[in-house]
Formats: sequence, C-alpha cells, structure tokens
Amino acid sequence: MFKKKRYKYNRNTLAYELHRTPLRVLFSRWFLFFLCTVASSVGYFWVYSDYLKLDTPKMLQLKRENAELLAKLDLLSHQLEKIDLRLERLKQMDNNIYRPIFGMDGIPDEVRNAGFGGVTHYGHLDYLKNSDFLTKIAGRFDQLSKKTYVQSLSFDDVGREAEQTDKMATSVPHILPVNGADPKFRISSGFGIRKDPIEGDYRPHHGIDISGPSGSEVYATGDGIVVKSSYEYTGYGHYVIIDHGFGYRTRYAHLKTGAIVREGQKVSRGEVIGYLGNTGRSVGPHVHYEVIYKSNTVNPSNYFESNIRWDEYDNLISTVRGL
Repeated sequence: MFKKKRYKYNRNTLAYELHRTPLRVLFSRWFLFFLCTVASSVGYFWVYSDYLKLDTPKMLQLKRENAELLAKLDLLSHQLEKIDLRLERLKQMDNNIYRPIFGMDGIPDEVRNAGFGGVTHYGHLDYLKNSDFLTKIAGRFDQLSKKTYVQSLSFDDVGREAEQTDKMATSVPHILPVNGADPKFRISSGFGIRKDPIEGDYRPHHGIDISGPSGSEVYATGDGIVVKSSYEYTGYGHYVIIDHGFGYRTRYAHLKTGAIVREGQKVSRGEVIGYLGNTGRSVGPHVHYEVIYKSNTVNPSNYFESNIRWDEYDNLISTVRGL
C-alpha cells in the first residue's frame, strides 16, 4: 500500500509541490507523545498505588516472599529457644553431676557467656526493616554457638577425665602380689620400723614381707610397665619394679629364679611376673613388696583389700590369663 503524499501550493512558482515535514517538527511531535505517555503512566501508577491503595503484582509477590521469610525467622526463633533450654539442662547436669563425679569444678556462667553484652556487633542490621527482630535472632544464634562450643569442650574434659579415672582404677596397686585368701601365705613383717632379722637392730622396713611356699606365683598388683628387672646379691636378690603411672611404682624382691618379664614390657593386674623365692638378703622364702608413690615408699596395706575372697582373686587371675 502506497504512503499518502501531501502537496502544497507554492506561490512563487505557481505550482503544487510535494510537502516534506521537517525533522525537527517530527522529533518534537514524537517527544511530546513520549512525555504524554510517561505522564499518563506515572499518573496511573499514582492513582493505583497511592490514591486507591492497591499493590502492583510485583509488589504483591515481594510482600508474599517477605511474609514467608518472616514466618521462617519466627519459627527459627522458637527453635532457638528450645535449643537454649536443652543447653541449659545440659549445663546443669554438667555442673552438678558429670564434673563433680570426677572432682572437677563447674564452669561459671561468666565463662559460658563470655564475649556477649557491651558493644553491639549487629550495627549493619540497623538500616533494615524489622532490624530489632533480626538483631535478636542473630544475637541468640551467636550465644547458642558459644554455649555449645563451651559445653563441647567441657564434655571433652569430662571424657578425658573418665578415661584417666578408668585407667587409674586398674593401674593403682590394689591387690596383694600373692593370693592373700590362700592360708599358705601370711604377712611375716609389716611396714615401718622393725627388728632386722639378720643384724638384730631396729631399722626402717620400706615394704611388707609375705611368706609362702617357694616357687609360688607372684602377680603384678596393677597395670603398668616393667622399668627394672635386676639382681642384687646382698640386697633385694632377684627383683622387679613396675611403673603404674599416676606417680605409683611397685617393687617385688627376693624372687626365686629371676623375673619372667623383661624391662619395657607392659603387664596387667594379676599377671605373673615371677616366683616367690629366697634370693639376696633373705632368711626364708618370701616376697618383699613395696609401694612407691612419688618417690616415697608408703604402706602397701593401705592399698590392697584384705577381705577379698579366694574365688574372687582366682577369678581375677584367670581373667588375666584368658582362661
């Protein structure tokens, strides 16, 4: 379809000539149309949003998304409160049950809550909508993170203490080196000042002497490591020293034919380490038994159970042997 042409009479040439609209006029017309369109759009948006108080589809979608986020944050806040209550119960059990069992002091609240209060760390949230709510949740989350971290460290300490306590229970010399429930054995000499059976004078006796049949089994009185297995002709004869850790060592002297364990060997409570004998400075078959705590000899009678039954002791030895 052909574009309609316009002609204009030219008085100078006395003829009709083809009329062409100047570019500036065309531009002015299109610009005016554009301004009118923009003004109409702005006016329509104003009437729709401000005067009629209606939301645009985009605004409605943003409001729905904002409402969903606020609902999720509110749910998160309630969940944080429940977690805080659980942590509070754990703290009470930790301070009042777990730590006191192992002689550990409770962790003060000022330590558990260290790093909170004072200058706020959430200033970047002040310019956001619902900033108070967001700041409360952020602060609660950081507090729970710190409390959880402190509680985990406390449980780690309790766990290590429990392991040490369990190890200590089997390491401290707690039984006699022979079956004390067997009537063939008797304590022939106690700890402390006594009359020396050879010289006849009074001098300190750093252990106890247990007499019994020569060749009877001598047992380790606690878990440990053999640190000495040697012989003294005028002293202990064949003897063994075991390091039990926690400051404890034990000595077993006058063994018959030397120890059946070697230095550096790990031994368990009730394990055979030698045989009762009469070697060294001795006047009869017996085992000289010492308990050494932090380099000082102490009375072994303070450690072993004198009322242990024969079947209990025999069961202990059999367990060690794997019978």
